[in-house]
Amino acid sequence: MRLRLVKNLNFKMIIIVLFIFLISLLAIASASHANKPEGTLHYTIMQAVWFIIGLLAMIFILLIDYNTIASFSIYIYIANILMLILVYAVGKTTMGAQRWIPIGPFSLQPSEFAKLALIISLSKHLEKTKGVKNLKDLMYVFIHVGIPLLLILKQPDLGTSLVLLAIMFGLVFVSGINLKLFFGVIGAGILSMPVLWEFLHDYQRKRILVFLNPNLDPLGAGYHVIQSKIAIGSGRILGKGLFHGTQNQLDFIPEQHTDFIFAVIGEEMGFIGSILLLVLFVLLIYNVLQIALKSKDTLGTFIATGVASMWTFQMLVNVGMTLGLMPVTGIPLPFVSYGGSSLLMNMMALGLVLNVGMRRQKILF
Repeated sequence: MRLRLVKNLNFKMIIIVLFIFLISLLAIASASHANKPEGTLHYTIMQAVWFIIGLLAMIFILLIDYNTIASFSIYIYIANILMLILVYAVGKTTMGAQRWIPIGPFSLQPSEFAKLALIISLSKHLEKTKGVKNLKDLMYVFIHVGIPLLLILKQPDLGTSLVLLAIMFGLVFVSGINLKLFFGVIGAGILSMPVLWEFLHDYQRKRILVFLNPNLDPLGAGYHVIQSKIAIGSGRILGKGLFHGTQNQLDFIPEQHTDFIFAVIGEEMGFIGSILLLVLFVLLIYNVLQIALKSKDTLGTFIATGVASMWTFQMLVNVGMTLGLMPVTGIPLPFVSYGGSSLLMNMMALGLVLNVGMRRQKILF
């Protein structure tokens, strides 16, 4: 049985992630000016360390049947809620946001793991209820998602909150919801935008206004997008070469090793390097959707769909904001942006999807 499970493992996905991670290491090394005397390899080394930790976590998840993992979904959900509450008690504040819990020399970001906790717990919930059949079922889903979402919004972390909504809509859509109800909810959400606007922080409002017109505040809120677009555009077809991007090396791109890592790739690896990365993401998500389609049960389909929704939304928003096509929300690019919590969570999500794929065949006695 173990041998058959290994044979069912989707090695293509692992290879794709390894290629994406290699591009990430090169970009992070350049973004942190590792080739200069004043530069550092710290971020590159730490990203590699987190990748190894993530690899071990992925292997551990593969050893346990995903149905067994999902059977603890209520405890996973509660533990994550408690972690999100703990942030307000002992959390570290950085750049005006209280999102990280310090653990020795490291910092853990519970909101990143809220994505995976939601995928597991909401998938199990939808399996039990056999999908969303009416408005009452949908209200239970809103409550389930709303508790962690509000806790994350208060940090404040609008980007991660939007990712939770993307996961929810992806799962609700494949659960067999009536399309009139589904699009009715989306329509109601659009109509409630003026109300939601009042709950946004000033800097969040400014980001949306700057998205519509970056020149509104070119040296303030619009600076990120303007410099990012200049960097990507100047990379042209083949790029300026690693460690030779002027916007990157002269620090014109803010947060170039985290949120705006794609701008570094666009400038130094050019159109070819950027397209290569996007093609790798498309292949990765395609394989996840294939696993969702071939899953032996609805739980596996929901889990794989949740991960696909998360990665697709994050990729589109992150790349979109560097190109000025989306508002700046601070959403990291999966497997690419620097960040231990993000990378570890994505490796665990990869392990969960591979888990569904390798156990796609029912055992018959």
